[in-house]
Amino acid sequence: MIDIALLRNDPDAVRENLRKKFQEHKLPLVDEALKLDTERRALMSEGDALRASRNTLSKQIGALMREKKTAEAEEVKAQVNRNAARLAEVEEEETKVGERLKEIMMRIPNIISPETPIGKDDSENVERRRFLEPKTPDFEVPYHLDILERLGGIDIDSARRTSGQGFYYLTGDIARLHSAVLAYARDFMIGKGFTYCIPPFMIRSSVVTGVMSFEEMDGMMYKIEGEDLYLIGTSEHSMIGRFMNTTIDESKLPLTLTSYSPCFRKEKGAHGIEERGIYRIHQFEKQEMIVICKPEDSCAWYDKMWNYTVELFVSMEIPVRTLECCSGDLADLKYRSVDVEAWSPRQQKYFEVGSCSNLTDAQARRLGIRYKTEKGSAFAHTLNNTVVAPPRMLIAFLENHLRADGSVYIPEVLRPYMGGLGEIKVKP
Repeated sequence: MIDIALLRNDPDAVRENLRKKFQEHKLPLVDEALKLDTERRALMSEGDALRASRNTLSKQIGALMREKKTAEAEEVKAQVNRNAARLAEVEEEETKVGERLKEIMMRIPNIISPETPIGKDDSENVERRRFLEPKTPDFEVPYHLDILERLGGIDIDSARRTSGQGFYYLTGDIARLHSAVLAYARDFMIGKGFTYCIPPFMIRSSVVTGVMSFEEMDGMMYKIEGEDLYLIGTSEHSMIGRFMNTTIDESKLPLTLTSYSPCFRKEKGAHGIEERGIYRIHQFEKQEMIVICKPEDSCAWYDKMWNYTVELFVSMEIPVRTLECCSGDLADLKYRSVDVEAWSPRQQKYFEVGSCSNLTDAQARRLGIRYKTEKGSAFAHTLNNTVVAPPRMLIAFLENHLRADGSVYIPEVLRPYMGGLGEIKVKP
């Protein structure tokens, strides 16, 4: 949610931002928000005047009563009662107007970074850098499900019977590899100075509407029937929500946290052939990182965070690239975002394995996350980034470390988490 002062002082900048995001249908919201803001401020002024008048008239009543001017005192009392009735109307109207204004402000997207490329959708995202040379083996790389099945590492048929489409069982060394990657990612981030957390896996609606746009909420979140609870789509939701309506001491910033959680997503939309298997599923596990910092530090933290993910993948000998998200591909709360994509030797292209975002103060405004300053308090900046999400990472891992005989090589950094195992062999 943007600062209302920006809307008042430079509405044209907000309109231009909507055009850059190809959200012209939201342009009327700017005028409506300005109109409601004017109404709300007028009501607030009237309310303040009525309260001040009440204090003044109350003193007059006391003076008149002491002078035994009962009739005049009764007239002033009548005025006080009329003012009280009007004040109640003003306060009720102010609440209604304020709620409507907040609703509209939450639909107006955050101002995007000057470095964000302008484009309509993800097809216009821009490659920034590549890390490690992409591998092209001299043998055909099978579909990842075939690799997993040959290694005795997956059971999708049983999962369909127990849970439906979009679920799976991981077994044996593949399940162990999955856990090893998460444990390695946890220790990797602890080594970068982040504090490890395991958060709640359900959050209230007040947190959901604070951490994402309404469109994202509808497309992602599973609601618990009969409860004001939603299953998290990523631990970032509950990690940021932890600081809702709090004021953090400036000396404690930045807060750097890394968290493990299962993630649950509806994944609405059509699933193409490359989204079968374990690429796009309803339940998975992830290691996440979040940072809460002062505004002047958020751009530097943004660069650090995506670099951590790149470093992690490079340490596992997986080629990756960074892809700058264009304006039309940015979610409404985001100021800037970069996807980290891993190389797929089978498809001969890169695919997304993580995303890093700077939300500036847009998310903090929704959630009421402030920090103390010498002059009072200010809204903090929030950032989030995927450290690693094993389902997609597993695809990249298997394809890049597959050998001609069907076995899979385990890089040195993961062997301590695999009991010293250097490879996963095909099951007879």
